[in-house]
Amino acid sequence: MTATDHAVVLFSGGQDSTICLAWALARFARVETIGFDYGQRHAVELERRAPIRQRLAALDPAWGERLGDDHVIGLGFLGEIGGTALTDEREIAFTACGLPNTFVPGRNLAFFLAAAAVADRRGIRRLVGGMCETDYSGYPDCRDDTLKALQVALNLGMAQRFVIETPLMWRDKADTFALAEEIGGAALLELVLEETHTCYLGDRSVRHAWGYGCGTCPACVLRADGYGAYLARRDGNTGPVALS
Repeated sequence: MTATDHAVVLFSGGQDSTICLAWALARFARVETIGFDYGQRHAVELERRAPIRQRLAALDPAWGERLGDDHVIGLGFLGEIGGTALTDEREIAFTACGLPNTFVPGRNLAFFLAAAAVADRRGIRRLVGGMCETDYSGYPDCRDDTLKALQVALNLGMAQRFVIETPLMWRDKADTFALAEEIGGAALLELVLEETHTCYLGDRSVRHAWGYGCGTCPACVLRADGYGAYLARRDGNTGPVALS
């Protein structure tokens, strides 16, 4: 059932945010998108946003009617601070504190702050993000407790009643692929595989069974393993399917 609520979806052009956008389009009367340019090395994901929006709108006439404006916000200060493998030319590794150096401190907090400011001006109260605590790299700003606390802070600081929606929070990557098929059938699943980008190195030179990417960075490994597990569960196999 479609709610009368409107939503802003944090939409990067990646797998998770694309599935969240489809999830929102299936539920809310009006859905806007917001993306962020923060100097990320895999900025190719920003180029995927427009074609993904176009293809999603074409999948279902109702989705086309509900899909509203797109916003791209510059958050260059995250790149200027640097020190991460997503913003600097450095090898992906773990830091002394145990976090991968692909963690950009404050990134998701800044994303939601900007999204809330846009939503405030547009009379929107639902903020949708693809954060996941079940199958992630240990990023503290992806945790459920963090986002619950952030929702409280945004509402107190902006005198609003925002609701942060995280439909993937308790789903592993295989479940996320399954959710895409559940929402939009084989057409949405194929869109996710063909159009979205998650590779940390921004590599779209090779099309694997699970999509484009270098095949070796943590984002590619997670996506490949998740797709293999999704196929195994779908087909009733006891183990994951090995994919190239």
